[in-house]
Amino acid sequence: MRLLILLASTSMLAACGGAGPQSAGSAAPGGSTGGGGTGGGGTGSTHTFVNPTEQKNYRAVGGTHSYQYSVEEAGTPGARQGSQLYQGDATTVRNTNLTIDYNPRDAIFNVSFSNGLAGTAGASRFQDPVHRTDFGGAVEPQFGTPDLQSAQFGLQGINYLESGSSANLFQTSPTEFIFDLIDSASPGSYDSTTFFYQTPGTETQYVTFAGYLRNTVGLVNQEIELPDGSTTEILTQTNTFERGAFAYGELSANDQVPTTGTGSFDGSMLATMVFNDQPDATGNFDTYFQWIAGRATTDVDFGANTFALSLDGTVGAPFTDGTSGQHSVLENAQFRATGAGQIDLVAAGGFFGQFNEAWFVNPGGARLDLVIAGSSIDGAFYGPGAEEIGGGFRVVGGTPDERIDILGTFVGQRP
Repeated sequence: MRLLILLASTSMLAACGGAGPQSAGSAAPGGSTGGGGTGGGGTGSTHTFVNPTEQKNYRAVGGTHSYQYSVEEAGTPGARQGSQLYQGDATTVRNTNLTIDYNPRDAIFNVSFSNGLAGTAGASRFQDPVHRTDFGGAVEPQFGTPDLQSAQFGLQGINYLESGSSANLFQTSPTEFIFDLIDSASPGSYDSTTFFYQTPGTETQYVTFAGYLRNTVGLVNQEIELPDGSTTEILTQTNTFERGAFAYGELSANDQVPTTGTGSFDGSMLATMVFNDQPDATGNFDTYFQWIAGRATTDVDFGANTFALSLDGTVGAPFTDGTSGQHSVLENAQFRATGAGQIDLVAAGGFFGQFNEAWFVNPGGARLDLVIAGSSIDGAFYGPGAEEIGGGFRVVGGTPDERIDILGTFVGQRP
């Protein structure tokens, strides 16, 4: 069965999903972002994060990554990913170029996730109401978008916005990212960006989490000569996938962050992952993206300027493409990680640290422990009196001949 991809021929479309007014907080364009520069709301502003009245621009903290490669004759036996280039980067509270701009007057989002260190270039203006989308019905978000409100993940208040373009392509499988040409004489292309976020006020009032994905494909039909002198046509598909997860909101002023006492912040976490531990064992270099979503707990000692973070998530299915499909972390595996660090409002604009351990438990009970080569936790306090917390994290695998990288975000609120 072939599914014709019909996307508007534009790279700048728009929307925000869900019933009722949508919102996204931030700092006034051209004004001070305050508190380290990842949110805003200056003195005298009438803006609120849950019910905004002014256009605002946020700088988000989190991580993005990209994976580019080519596949010949995807979906046929022996098809493999070649010409691979993987890149990833996690931003800090004060060093980020991930931005989200929201205009409540016209319900327009402008998002930019361009990061040269991560190889990402996603940028979209969501302004057309028809590009509000959700799961269920004849039209759904593009393949690879996580249904965070499903029973698998159990999150609430998620909005999806999508824009993109396609030319001369059929998608040949509803469960894999495989294309065929409508006209074998002409190249084909696909480029679509999906931005999703939790509505402010669903769990937290001053910070929220968001994610995005961009799928880009170029398809050409090449004629090659066989050893016997005859010729045949080979369809080559070049994919570039981008993924990201981050937090943004209304930062706490430094003088509003307590200097004594403790607090426990509970909320959601979201991560995007590549996990391939098979190259050395089986020779398989095919790598797939998977989403992780669940809960985060951050315990803070304001007097000692320290924090501890615990993550507990569920892993989604791999995003396959007509190659081997082999993967070690199975759908519905459990993800666990613990880390710690220090608060430094002056130097870091919030807090920073590293992970002590991270592991997966597959359905059936098999445990996969990560060898961590590098990790980071970066975050800040949000709202008056540091009532809420938000940040980003990264875990990089350290075993030779493996491609393991997890980038994500977490938010939380004190009871």
